[in-house]
Amino acid sequence: MLFLISRRVLVAFATVIVVIILSGLLIHVVPGDPVTAMMAQSVSATPEAMAEMRTRLGLDLPVWQQVLLYLSRVLHGDLGTTIRGNESVLRLLMQRVPNTFALAVSGLGLALAIGIPLGFLAAVNRGRLADTAVMFIAVLGVSIPAFWLGLIMIQVFALKLDWLPVAGSSWRNIILPALTLGLTYCALVARMTRSALVDVLEEDYIRTARAKGLRGHEVLLVHALRPALISIVTVVGLVFAYLLGGQVIIENVFSWNGIGRLAVQAMLERDYPMIQGFIVVFAVSVVIVSMLIDILYNFLDPRMRQK
Repeated sequence: MLFLISRRVLVAFATVIVVIILSGLLIHVVPGDPVTAMMAQSVSATPEAMAEMRTRLGLDLPVWQQVLLYLSRVLHGDLGTTIRGNESVLRLLMQRVPNTFALAVSGLGLALAIGIPLGFLAAVNRGRLADTAVMFIAVLGVSIPAFWLGLIMIQVFALKLDWLPVAGSSWRNIILPALTLGLTYCALVARMTRSALVDVLEEDYIRTARAKGLRGHEVLLVHALRPALISIVTVVGLVFAYLLGGQVIIENVFSWNGIGRLAVQAMLERDYPMIQGFIVVFAVSVVIVSMLIDILYNFLDPRMRQK
């Protein structure tokens, strides 16, 4: 087990290094001159100021030196400074990470609380009216754009009923975006839960358990749940990693001060160091969650330890 965990950690570290290198190359694939793009709307865009900016960003060096320099800085915890304000990119991102984490946990918690019971209900009643109704709701939930659902939430609960605020960062402000994310992703969780349970319930050992006279809930909770959790954990982990990277649309719809909203502001301002920093943070969060999922597989399914 220790060897497997060590191998997963090494693979995760190598993946992060590759992402950092690709992020360092980002500024070179931007059409045109990145410094001109960044300073296009600045009144101080003199040739001297632009030359100083190129030196500050290291753009006067060969590409391979720039990439190695960026890799070295990131590994030492330095994601650079913003173009406007000259503030630490890492510090600004870390200030927003708790808000994004809180929104991700809240949204995922609601998705699991709604999606897993619906998936169980559909699997147990496969082919019946309850199964059809749950699958209809799931397809509807997957089809509805998150931003549209968010706007409907604002229109109903904030403007019409005046129950909740439209924007902000207090505990009351998180309810609407978390509910929007929960309703959006509960459909995906319900579909995956149903699919996993249906496959497991057709296994021979489930038929044997039923033939021994075990009750329905005992078969589900004792014999079927753990194997089904492997598929459920996969989709839950990927959704959580995506939410940790910043649910960009929802954060901007509700003016939630997370890293997704910060990334959009950086794109509008052409602040490439901040965009690069966001990519690195997003990639690291995805890699860490994926690594934890791989490790969790070994506890849920002992057969994985043979691989």
